[in-house]
Amino acid sequence: MNFDGKRILVTGADGFIGSHLTEGLVRKGTSVRAFVCYNSFNSWGWLDQSPAEIKSSLEVLEGDIRDPYRVKKAMEGCDVVFHLAALVAIPYSYYSPGAYIDTNMKGTFHVLQAARELGTEKIIHTSTSEVYGTARAVPIPETHPLHAQSPYAASKTGADQLALSFYDSFHTPVAVVRPFNTYGPRQSARAVIPTVITQIAAGKRKIRLGSLTPTRDFNYVRDTVRGLIEAAGCDATVGEVVNIGSNYEVSIGETAQLIAEVMGAEIEIETDPERVRPPKSEVERLCADTAKAAGLFGWKPEYAGREGLKRGLKETAEWFSDPEHLKLYKTDRYNL
Repeated sequence: MNFDGKRILVTGADGFIGSHLTEGLVRKGTSVRAFVCYNSFNSWGWLDQSPAEIKSSLEVLEGDIRDPYRVKKAMEGCDVVFHLAALVAIPYSYYSPGAYIDTNMKGTFHVLQAARELGTEKIIHTSTSEVYGTARAVPIPETHPLHAQSPYAASKTGADQLALSFYDSFHTPVAVVRPFNTYGPRQSARAVIPTVITQIAAGKRKIRLGSLTPTRDFNYVRDTVRGLIEAAGCDATVGEVVNIGSNYEVSIGETAQLIAEVMGAEIEIETDPERVRPPKSEVERLCADTAKAAGLFGWKPEYAGREGLKRGLKETAEWFSDPEHLKLYKTDRYNL
């Protein structure tokens, strides 16, 4: 698919990945409508931090992904929809699982149903590696069994299957892109990398974390955004699930030490019981097989391997260490 002359909608454009994606699409010269969560502060989330030339190029529509009428309104006149609006914090899903069903599953249904009614040309539905659960085989291919170990993962699994069912049942042109653990500037401190960086940047040297032994495949946000855009442009991704990852597996404990290294700090890690997932809910191992993305549309991570991770961590730490950015985070408390 050529994006020339296409109008694109990004749901969740105010969030971490969504804001980077929105900016990337605008820089490519595409016409973008940003669907952001309505709030009384008239905030566009992270898009408020975007350069003036980005904001002036956007059409911004406030609403709620849980409102089918507003979702359809947002999608009217759009050829391609990148669906990123979701609740993503795993710890909060233990406290309020119903909110995840309403937002992640019903919200996805509203996008799919509107696409069916409007004849949308393509939907890119954003998944998560959490749907796989602890790896049974490494690297994890798209054919790996799904095992939701948290209410968050269950809601995303349901949303993915709903998207694929619309393709099978109604020929809805949807592709499921499954990023592994995306990190980078603007990420919530509910995620482990910003948790470590913000604590160090705030002057702490005793770093409080949850489990240190689980492994992850950390994917820098620029690679995730490029994967989403390239998947949208590839006709062969319709009806498919495609992994996006860095091809490098690293433990949480080692990641914290790498962050300390790039920030020039000596740290001591303390286990905080409040941050530890329930035993059966912890995903112990994640590592992506990205051969399908490479085969379908030539995508490969630019921030690959250990050196790529260190480069991404350095860029991320530099952003968070800016006092204007750091003040946006509550470094003295655990964020659900």
